[in-house]
Amino acid sequence: MEPSICLSPRYRLDDELPWLEGIDPSRHYWIAVNGDKNLTVAIPGLTVSSITELKQSIREFRALQPGEQMTLARVASTCTIHCVSSNCYAVEAQINDAWVWHLFDQETLDSLLMTAHPDWQCAPKDIELGRKLLMRSFQQAAVTKS
Repeated sequence: MEPSICLSPRYRLDDELPWLEGIDPSRHYWIAVNGDKNLTVAIPGLTVSSITELKQSIREFRALQPGEQMTLARVASTCTIHCVSSNCYAVEAQINDAWVWHLFDQETLDSLLMTAHPDWQCAPKDIELGRKLLMRSFQQAAVTKS
């Protein structure tokens, strides 16, 4: 079986191909790469502890200029948003041991980031995605040699 090659897939809210599989309770964005349901990644999303922190993060995102980046820090991982150009943002994710930039327009990424709102709740069907992520973590080595 040949590995898939992904070159910066781009996603919009009005895409014909359904690319957003869901958003789990821990705010991971589950994306079917290029609409391929057999190649799904869980990108760590924004988490905040207050409305003030959410507003600050959204303002920081909206103020990004081409060439600038913003890191969403989480307990176990980070996610970097790169402003590529006006209305084009890249989010890094690893697929088949290769780093890929997923491209989003501002409206789409803004909508994903808004799920960090403290009162937001995932859809009942997306709870299973959280379980899937937990099972993936159990399959990874806890300690690696360097």
